[in-house]
Amino acid sequence: MPSGIVLLDKPLGLSSNAALQRVRRLFGAAKAGHAGSLDPLATGMLPICLDEATKIAGEILSSRKRYRFAIALGTRTATGDVEGAVIEQAPVPPLDPEALEAALVGLRGPQRQVPPMYSALKRDGRPLYALARAGMTVEREARPIDIHELTLRQASAQRLELTVECSKGTYVRVLAEDIAGALGTCGHVVLLRREWVAPFEREPMHALDALEAADAETRSGLLLAADRPLGHLAAVRLDAAQADRVRHGQAVPVGHEASGKARLYDERGAFMGIGELAGGAVRPRRLLAAEAQPD
Repeated sequence: MPSGIVLLDKPLGLSSNAALQRVRRLFGAAKAGHAGSLDPLATGMLPICLDEATKIAGEILSSRKRYRFAIALGTRTATGDVEGAVIEQAPVPPLDPEALEAALVGLRGPQRQVPPMYSALKRDGRPLYALARAGMTVEREARPIDIHELTLRQASAQRLELTVECSKGTYVRVLAEDIAGALGTCGHVVLLRREWVAPFEREPMHALDALEAADAETRSGLLLAADRPLGHLAAVRLDAAQADRVRHGQAVPVGHEASGKARLYDERGAFMGIGELAGGAVRPRRLLAAEAQPD
């Protein structure tokens, strides 16, 4: 099975799910999952986990992300980006460097953000965007996020270009509206590109058309191993007997003083999946199918 991770450079105008399905079919994978959805408007890094690698997608979802984005000032749209109808217009005050930096300072660091109505979050089984398209607005609970870095790259009278490094759950469209509001006007996103998802900051992305043009052997060579994003977890090497017991759902003593999640490897060095360390023992948490592991 083609288990592994593809770092797709998602093209403009394609939904994350549509991109995922095209990649899944290209690799002949039975299942696939992406680690962090991108709007059709957005381009950039979309990690796609294939087959058994889908079991570690949650570890990537919780990672930091970096975006480059642009805000058109003076107009607000229903969706927060160029795809929505204009619902508000406001004059744009003169923008000097001091005012711009003052606006950004208040938006850096830990905070709470209300998700937009046009999002894939669900209420009673229905995505919020479906409710929004039906003309409905529902209360959304603010969620904790962290804006680690927020930097202005370019400014003109009606447009700002910025980069942001942020935690999971951050909606750049909402951040853009907050920036415009802090400047005394309104705004919406006109460009959004995800530059990386940790820990793939220095890994190359692959364009969809290039993947489609490549032969099967070349594509297979682009797959990252399922344990590639797990370097922050402790590594535990098991002997044959321990590995067999873990595969049968049992905890085994390993003499490891750490606690928390760990990467598990069998006697051959093959990645088995994720375990949980506690009290000098490790128990299985999420294992890959044995046949998915390399010889």
